[in-house]
Formats: sequence, C-alpha cells, structure tokens
Amino acid sequence: MSSDQENIALIECFRNRLRRLILVEPLLGRLHFISEDDKELIRAKLNNKGDFQAADLLIDTILKGPRTDGWFKELLDGLETVGCKYAAKYIRHEPPSPSLEAENDNCIRMVQLLQSTLEKMKTLDVCRSCHTLDILTDEDLQNISAETEKYGNIRGARLLLRRLLKNEAGWYSLFLKALRKTDHQTLVEELNGEDLVDEEVSNGSGSPLALKDDKELTEQCRKSSIPNQKSPAKEPTSGQGFPSYLESTCDSLSTTADGTEPTSGQGFPSYLESTCDSLSTTADGTDDIYSDDFSQDPPSHAGDSMYYTMADGGDGGSVASMSSSASASGGGPEEGSSNSSDSGSIVLRDYQLEVARPALEGRNVIICLPTGSGKTRVAVYITQHHLETRTRLGLPAKVVVLVNKIPLVEQHYSNEFSKYLKHQYRVERVSGNSQLKISFPEVARKNDIIICTAQILENSFANAKKGGEDGIALTDITLLVIDECHHTQKGGVYNHIMLRYLRQKHRNPLLRKEGRETVPIPQVLGLTASPGVGGAKTQQKAEEHILRICANLDACTIMTKKLEEESKSPFKRIASANKRAEDPFGDVIKGIMEQIQAHAGLHSNCDFGAQNYEQWVVLTEQKAAKEENTKERVCAEHLRQYNEALHQSNTIRMSDAYSFLDKYYKEEWKKKHNPDEDEDIEITDTERFLFKLFTDKKEKLQELAKQTQYENKILSELRKTILKEFTSLENARGIIFTRTRLSAIALSQWIQQNPKFEACGVRASYLIGGGDQSLIKPMTSAEQKDVLNKFRHGEINLLIATTVAEEGLDIKECNVVIRYCLVTNEIAMIQARGRARDANSSYTLVAEEGSGVAERESVNEYREKMMSKAIDSVVKMKQVNYEKKIKEYQVQAMLEKKVLTKKKKQKSMQKEDPSKVRFSCKGCNKSVCLGEGIKVIENMHHVNVTPGFRGAIIVRENASLQERQLDYEANGTIACKDCGHTLGSMMLYKGIECPCLHIKNFVVTYNGKNKVFNKWSELAIRFPAFDYSEHAMDLAVDGNSDEEEEEEEETA
Repeated sequence: MSSDQENIALIECFRNRLRRLILVEPLLGRLHFISEDDKELIRAKLNNKGDFQAADLLIDTILKGPRTDGWFKELLDGLETVGCKYAAKYIRHEPPSPSLEAENDNCIRMVQLLQSTLEKMKTLDVCRSCHTLDILTDEDLQNISAETEKYGNIRGARLLLRRLLKNEAGWYSLFLKALRKTDHQTLVEELNGEDLVDEEVSNGSGSPLALKDDKELTEQCRKSSIPNQKSPAKEPTSGQGFPSYLESTCDSLSTTADGTEPTSGQGFPSYLESTCDSLSTTADGTDDIYSDDFSQDPPSHAGDSMYYTMADGGDGGSVASMSSSASASGGGPEEGSSNSSDSGSIVLRDYQLEVARPALEGRNVIICLPTGSGKTRVAVYITQHHLETRTRLGLPAKVVVLVNKIPLVEQHYSNEFSKYLKHQYRVERVSGNSQLKISFPEVARKNDIIICTAQILENSFANAKKGGEDGIALTDITLLVIDECHHTQKGGVYNHIMLRYLRQKHRNPLLRKEGRETVPIPQVLGLTASPGVGGAKTQQKAEEHILRICANLDACTIMTKKLEEESKSPFKRIASANKRAEDPFGDVIKGIMEQIQAHAGLHSNCDFGAQNYEQWVVLTEQKAAKEENTKERVCAEHLRQYNEALHQSNTIRMSDAYSFLDKYYKEEWKKKHNPDEDEDIEITDTERFLFKLFTDKKEKLQELAKQTQYENKILSELRKTILKEFTSLENARGIIFTRTRLSAIALSQWIQQNPKFEACGVRASYLIGGGDQSLIKPMTSAEQKDVLNKFRHGEINLLIATTVAEEGLDIKECNVVIRYCLVTNEIAMIQARGRARDANSSYTLVAEEGSGVAERESVNEYREKMMSKAIDSVVKMKQVNYEKKIKEYQVQAMLEKKVLTKKKKQKSMQKEDPSKVRFSCKGCNKSVCLGEGIKVIENMHHVNVTPGFRGAIIVRENASLQERQLDYEANGTIACKDCGHTLGSMMLYKGIECPCLHIKNFVVTYNGKNKVFNKWSELAIRFPAFDYSEHAMDLAVDGNSDEEEEEEEETA
C-alpha cells in the first residue's frame, strides 16, 4: 500500500472521531488543495448544519480528491495550527491509549451532562484563563469574546465548551484549574463530584484526573443533573470507546497477514472499517459523546443531552419517541398538560384523535381546527403512524410537509417534526433561503421527512418531468401534508401540485383496465384553521367553495370540531373614533395631487387616500409606460407616493407622512447624479415641476406636521386601547394588525417614543413581510425569526404586524389583539382573532366612524357563520352525492388546466426570436438592450453582460444588501445612465459581476407593441442559459491582456 493510500485509510479508520474534533472554518483557509467551489459548499453546510456535518463533508471532499502533492502534511499542519492537535494525532497514527481515551471520554460526558450549570460561568474570565493555559488558541479567544459580547454570556459559554471538547487528552484538569483561578469553586466541586480524585494528587503533568468507572460516573452525573429521569440510555463501560485490538490492527495497515505488500484494496481489513465506524458508539447504538449538541438557542436544553429520553420541558410535554417513557401532549388550548403512555407515542387529546381518525386509516382528509388547537401536532402524530405502519409492512415511506411561507419551514421543523421525530427518522427542511434548495432531490432521497415551501417541490416535479436528474416524482412521496390548505385554489402552487396528483389518480383506472401496473400516489393531509367561503354571497355558493377545496385535495371529508369546551373566544369590541374637524395637512397634500393631475391631464373618480385610488394610479402608470408617455407615467408614480402619505396622515402621525415624502424626494434627487462621472443626469420638465412643487410646499407641510391638534382621532383611540389593556392585565401580550409595512414601522416607533407606554410596561417592535413588491424594504426571514423569538421570550410584549402574522406563524399565546383600520376577509378575521387564545383575551377593532371598516367586519362575521354551516352541510352529505360532486369538480379543474396549458403551448410556439425583443427604460423610454444579450442563470436570474448594456447603465451602492446565497449575491443596484431610473441589481455570480435585469422596470417591445410585465414568466420568450465557463474565459483573456500592458508600461 502506498503512503497516500495509508493516509487515506487512516482518515477513513478514524472518521467518526475526526468529524467531531475538526474545527472546520479556521481549517478551511489553510487547505489549499481543496478547490474554492468545494470550500463554498462546506461553508454553506457549516452555516446551515454546524461543525459536525460540515466536517463530514470536508472529510468526504478530502477522500474523493483530487489531492495535490503534500496534501497530507498541509492537513496535519493546518490541524495543529488551528488547535486541533487531538485530531492530528489520530491521522498521524498516534491515537491515545484506550484507557486514556476512555478517561477523556468520561470528561466530555461530564461537561455535557452539566452544561446547563456550566453556562452560568463568567465566560470572558474563564476564556482568558483557558487561553493562558494553552487549551484555547488566539483565534478561539477572539471568537468566544465576540460571541459573548454580541449574544451574551450563555452563547459564549456554549462556544467555549464546544471548543474545549476538541482538545487532546489533558484539557480537563487544566479547565478545572481555569475555573478555580476565576473563582468558580462551586462549578469545580460539581465537576469533581464526590467520586472524583482530588486534583491535588494529579501528577501535575497536565494529564487528566483519574476517574472512577465510567458507568458509576455516568450514573452519578445523571442523578445530579437529571433527577426526574427514569431510565438513562446505555453507556459504554470504561475502555469500550476504543477497543484494545485496534492499535495492533492499525499498526499492520500496510501489510497483509503473510507480511507481503498488499494489492489494491487489500490493505484495509474488512472488519476494521466496521470497528472504526463504531468507535464512538456502543453496541446498542447509543449516541456518541462528541456530538456538538451545545444548543444555539436558549433556554431549552432538551437536545443537549446524550440521552434520547431526556424530558423536553417544552410546550408539548416530553419528546415522543419509541423508547421514551414520557409522551408528548397534543398542544392546543390545554397546552402544557401531559398525558403518559406506555407505548411511547405522541398522545393526542380526544378531539385531536377524532379529527385524525380518517388519516390514520390511510384516507385523504382535511383537518379544520382553530388556531392554537394543535393541528400541526396532529400532523406529526399522523406522520409518525404513517412511517411506522409502512416500515412494519416493508413498504417504502416518505413524507413531504408543504408550507406557503419561508418562516414556517423552520418553525415546523424546530417546534414539531424534528423535535418529536428526529430520534426515529431523518428529518430535513428546505426553503428558498436555504442552500439545500439546489440539492433538493438528494435531500428528498436521503431523508424520511422533508419540510419545504411548495414552490421548491413544484420546481422539482417540473424538472423530473423534463427528464432532468435534479427532480423527484410524485410517486416518491407516500404522505403529502399541506399546511394552510385553503390556498389550494385555482392558480396557486398548492393547486398545481394537486393537479399532478389528480391527473395520475384518474389515469390509474385506465391503466387497470388495460392490465397495466398502476402508478402509486401519496396519501394527502390538509390542515387549515378556516377554509373561508371564497367571497360567496349565498349559502349554496359557500358550500360549493368548501366542496371545491375538498375536491382539489381529493379529501374523503373535512374533519372539524367545535372547541367551546377547550377554547373560549376572546371578548370583542369596536372602538370608533370621530372624524377630525380640520385636516390642513391633508388639504395641502390633496392640493398638490390636484395640481399633478392637472399637469398630466389625468382625472380620477376615486377619493384621494383611498385604496381604490392607489389601484387607479398603478394602472395609469402601467398604461402610460406602454404608450411611452413619460409625463403621465412620472406623474402617476408621484401621485402614488402622495396617496400613501395621505393614508399615513389618516391612520398614523402627520410627521410620519411628511418624513415619508421627504425621504422619497431626497432619494429621487440622488438618482439624478451619476456616481461614475462628475456630471448630473438630465432632468425633464415634468420632473422639474414635481421637485419644485414639493419644495414649495415642504416648509408648510413640516410646520403643520408639528401641530398636534390636527392629528387624526384614530391614533388617540388606539392609545387609549393599548393603555387600558396593558394596565388592566397582569401579563399583557398583544398584536396590532395594520395594513401597510410603513404603518407597522411608524406605529412601532410611535409607541417606543411615548413615555406613557413605557411606564405601563409596553415593549414594542414590528413584524412585516419578506416580499419585495412594497415601497418599503422587506424583512428577512432571519429578522422575522429574531423578532418572534424575542416576543416568545418576553423581551417584546407588543407586536405591530402586517397580515404576515395572521396566518401560520407560531406566535405565543396573546391576550390582546387589535386590528387597526384593517378589515380584509373572513379567513383573516378568524386567523387574527385566533391569536387571542389566552384566558381573558380581547379582540378590538379600531377604526374611524363612517370608514366602512366596522360594516365589513360585520359582513365577515356573517360569512364565518356561512362557512360553519357550509362545512356542516358538506360533512352530512350522502357519500354517493359527495363523491359525485368531488369527481365533477376534479374533472372540471383538470379540463381547465388542460385548456390553459394548450393556450400556453400555442403561445410558446409563436415565441419571437430574442433578438427581435427590445427593452427600454421605463423612466425615459430609451432603448437599453435587445433580447439577444440576455442570458439566464439557474432558470431564474436574467442577466446582460454585453459591453453595450454596460455602457447604458450606472452602478449605485445597494443600501440594503440581500442575504448571501450559495453562488451569488446582490452587490449594488443598476440604473439608467440617462435618467437614473432603477433597472435591476448587480449580481456577483461565482466571482463574475452580472447586471441582473428586473423586468418590472422596463417597457418591453415586440411585434410592434409595448408591454409591461411584473414577472419574467409573463413574457413568452425563452432566453438561453448563461455560459459561465465561456464568459469566465473571456474575462480571463481580457485580464491577462491588461496585465501584460501594465507590465510593459512598468518595464518602459
């Protein structure tokens, strides 16, 4: 066996130890034999999954190659430099003796078991002391200090403990010494325990303390730190973690039994691989002690123990597992009460079991339960039952859970499916924010339960249909769970997925008749709090709406339960505010709007400030863009801003409305400056008129905004409502729902700036959506998660939210819900009201008299009653009549889809050559490029890297950089060189700057007609894929030419 083969064999042999001892991030920068693309993938795994799985991928990358000369020495040097000397010893074939390794393993178990106690240490002091004793590196010191300063003492302590466990044997006694030096005598005593030999009798050489038998030590620690635990998982006895015969086996890696040089593949004994793979586990498969289970999110430590049967302490009781002695309660109104069961399965309440019954029998069903009644817990129970049943029968089993919002992916994963099923099954989540989306088929193949956004699954289905390797088929799934299933309607992504299902379902009888094998289809489970009535005005139409949803989901019935006994509706009231007698601020804005309309020759029958006026303005702006009428388009765009300001003035403070306008005009003025040149962009007469109009009225608006006597009365009513609720309730926790992102942000600031709210304990923050269609910068999923976590832990007790918080998101029980000048449909009303599920809750609608808001709320209440009657009527239908209706609606849906597909196909057959399509700036109507220059990255991003397009644009700094993706990131905005109108963003793709076009910012001309589009999918043109290698080569050649010219100049 060659030296290189021996090194690889050693890494494979000690893989399970190495993957837990390697520090991935600092090591990566020192391994030059690994390509940058592979490093990116490993870093992505590190960010998503942590050190353990990233180390696994790093080892895979090393093993598969390619490896350059000297790679092994580079790996050893890198490990020792970053403080992974213990890992270096293993791959240098210098593992510790079995007894020393067993003792070190005991030390690791002790720290893990006492983690919650150790987290209380003074992290920075201990960190510095450990650094002085050389068990932490300089880089460790910096990282732990930064983590502590940024996230607090507990997070810093967890990082410190994780880092210590990667040290070579001997670190434990030095850690105790560091604790003593920093006055943590109590912690030292707890870590020592009565069965530990005093440190004073240690030989002083830095070797670990002598410990008692591992089994005794584990039992002692278990008793001290898990007092209520009934039966701990089986632990290896002393010395069992590293079998004694392994050393002799490893010594003979390079020779065969007869002492001769082995042939390829012969030098690694067959029994050794299984031995090495189980180094860190006992024979019964219990968890290995090196797991990186120091939780990142306080305060629960359920996942931090090496025992599967740890009490969870969460909202559902205990972790439900096949081996656990406790069981998880079903959530809902009595959340927190726990039922026990000898079977070890999740225990549902009676009403939950009742609604789950058809699904447990393998039938498709819709479960309709109020918000907070444990629908998702029921889905977890059904999932577990489904997987267990099919596994027992020897059948394939795979569950996909679909959600319609990115934050719900992480929520369902962390709070439910992973929490209760990960000990039994492989659970993974994938969303648009996850790097795993690019390898979704691989994720689906490797895992039993996949939680993802619906669009990712639909994209994968589409790829599979095209014959691509990066797709999965419907037949791969055995149970499909659809959350918020009332969205399974015409045009929605849920419905696209279910139409695939329906086509196969109705094709199977034909296959059966022909004597051919039928194609398996998954069981379907729908979850909703309110299917609504779909705008129905009669009871018959309401029933039809419910039946259509049942048909779309192929449900045998809709299961619901009235929970009067479990959950009481909140007290409801309407707080009406009088109209203000005078509104001089609003009058000035209306006057400006009238002048703009007159200047552009526009006229509207809608009232200024109303939502229908905004709709009229948007349509006017699109029509003007198509007609290349710059004056009308620009005026309509400014009218939209004034209309928004007027709405703000009517619902929040006048100062907020003024700030909004002032900021808008400052940004518009900034667009008229070219950052690449010292000259300004030309301003049109219309733009000059609009800038002057605002400048002339600016001072007056600013002065009026300060006169509080003219503020709207609704805000005063909201103030009274908040103060009343937060002073009368002992632990008030509430949500205010409002229409726009701007009003959510402004209301949050208003509350934070008012000392009266602070005096009664109000701690407010806002929660808005993540889409980019609004005028306001969206909230990232990470920001949403941070706010919800603070709300959950009490750091915030009042959320001001847009409708993003109405549906699906797991928001802690509230006792105050306020809808502020906002009424939409009956589903939103039910969802919002469902947030007030705590005892003595209130639901208040705050609105202005005569606004029609109270009337629309009454209509929604009536529709809610219609919905309940419609569900009852559908449930009571004779089965034969029900099935006939369901089939009728399914056939109708499939025919409608077929006609639509045929139309699209005909349209695609008439697609123009990309070179015949022209893209003009929406701002000045100047042609900036032809379609032939546009290429597509990852079937999504439309870029133009031609020199001609580069010459027509300028690049500005992006004020709000998007979150970094796997292969690309936003790196500025691109704008028209002539008028400054934003055209898209500058995207960095694998090191290449690519101007990315946003089609909504262009007027598209083909066949002699001008059109505007909101999405690229609306344009019937197929653009070629971006050829990265070709463009990278061109850039490299150009770059070499430039370098040669520079060298020649320097030589001259």
